Amino acid sequence: MQRREFLKSSAAVLLGAGLLPLSEVLPAAAAANDTIVVATGATINSLDLHRQGTNRASYQVAINAYDRLVKFGTKTMPDGSLSYDSTKIEPDLAESWTVSDDGKVITFKLRPNAVFSDGSPVTAQDVKWSLDRAVSLGGFPTTQMKAGLMEKPEQFEVVDDKTIKVILPRKSKLTLPDLAVPIPFIINSKVAKAHATEKDPWATEYLHRNTAGSGAFVVERWDPGQQVVYARNDKWTSGPLPGAKRVIMREIPSAATRRALIERGDVDLVFNIPDKDANELKASGKAKVVSTPIENCIYVLALNDKFGPFKDKRVRQAIAYALPYEDIFKTAAYQTGVPMWGADKAEGIAWPQPSPYKQDLEKAKALLAEAGYKDGLTVPLYINLDLASWMEPTALLIQESLAKIGVKTTIEKIPGANWRTAANVERRLEMHLDDFGGWLNYPDYYFFWTYMPGTIFNSSNYDNPEMVKLVNETLDLSVDDPAYAPNIKKMIDIAFEDVPRVPLWQPALSSAMTPKISGYEFWFHRQPDARKLTKS
Repeated sequence: MQRREFLKSSAAVLLGAGLLPLSEVLPAAAAANDTIVVATGATINSLDLHRQGTNRASYQVAINAYDRLVKFGTKTMPDGSLSYDSTKIEPDLAESWTVSDDGKVITFKLRPNAVFSDGSPVTAQDVKWSLDRAVSLGGFPTTQMKAGLMEKPEQFEVVDDKTIKVILPRKSKLTLPDLAVPIPFIINSKVAKAHATEKDPWATEYLHRNTAGSGAFVVERWDPGQQVVYARNDKWTSGPLPGAKRVIMREIPSAATRRALIERGDVDLVFNIPDKDANELKASGKAKVVSTPIENCIYVLALNDKFGPFKDKRVRQAIAYALPYEDIFKTAAYQTGVPMWGADKAEGIAWPQPSPYKQDLEKAKALLAEAGYKDGLTVPLYINLDLASWMEPTALLIQESLAKIGVKTTIEKIPGANWRTAANVERRLEMHLDDFGGWLNYPDYYFFWTYMPGTIFNSSNYDNPEMVKLVNETLDLSVDDPAYAPNIKKMIDIAFEDVPRVPLWQPALSSAMTPKISGYEFWFHRQPDARKLTKS
């Protein structure tokens, strides 16, 4: 798609959504104090995070409807807003745990009063079945568990109804925090097994459409492409009961419509608003805006190593030198976030940090010619429609700039519900924008996901044996190990030299809410957490 058609189609979609009557995009319950209505632009495609192809928007279900053994703590940011705290691990379903002297066995004691939403007790057998499922179904969940050295069902041992052991091949700094991410959520195995079949022993079809957890909410209704309705689980014992009896997550694709709704007070909160709207709403005072930097996250242009020309790192470097970084940051990010380009040299092991690339069209042309592409090349550029607010303007600027070095691009748009399959499962997108953020706040964890062959977020299909060796050696090291910092530095150097992912900027996540809403908390998984939200 070329620029003129692209802008025309985007405007038509925006206008069409904007013309919808508010009564058709909102429930009448929006005004009730015991109901909170959240507008989001992302589409939930499953209620089961373990299901292959489940997209990021769906992660929220695992947070709101399920518990884990442990959880991250909360901290207050300088602006007074709440954020998760990556340095604190706290009890959730487990009331306590002990770690063996060699760090290879973690024993968890479950809270005696923990029950599922149907009133049945949470047992160690439920925990084992759930963790067995997470390491067995494959795809993203299984790889995520592997990051914490949890790979086989044999590693989860039931001691008694309220005690379970996690047995590790070696000590790792990532195991406990890995048990606090959305993936290892605890399922009511009795309910799941009742809906399992010989062909579907893990009840993926049932849990795709239903929840069976002990979390703060149950999914009362799911209308794919429209909304998820959470009803408070009054049997929840992992924290204070939520202030809202019902939370309605409405999917509204148009950013303009979402902004109009919050300005008029027709919704209570708009989650993850575009940077432009965040800046303008702050200035106007029409809504309360919370903006939080996203740790361990970079917006990038990903170059797929399976695409012929991109097999040559000189071509990838040429693309990196051709990008209009300043214009992208001004136009797509509205200068919100941290620039990730133009560094003179790598600065220690901080991550993310700016790359050495900056726009130099002559250098880009020379590299293309050296690689045998003097006359240029043609490649599609893919974007995720759920993230159109920053991906659309970024893609247009990249398209215009690459044309100056003879690289012709067509912009292809993929619906958010299909993005994970195309980009991360099939890994078939030749050139695409990406927004991966590492859940565990370590540089080696980021490189594990995005630079290791076979991992789901390595959408560039990048494979460098030296990087593989460094990542494998470093994941288990504590940060004060003498080898840790030198290894991280080498990873950063290789990433910038080979540049399969061209860094653009480190983003912030912004949400807008009415003055009546409190308890909003930012989380690393970048999905709305309804548990602490209250409405006065």
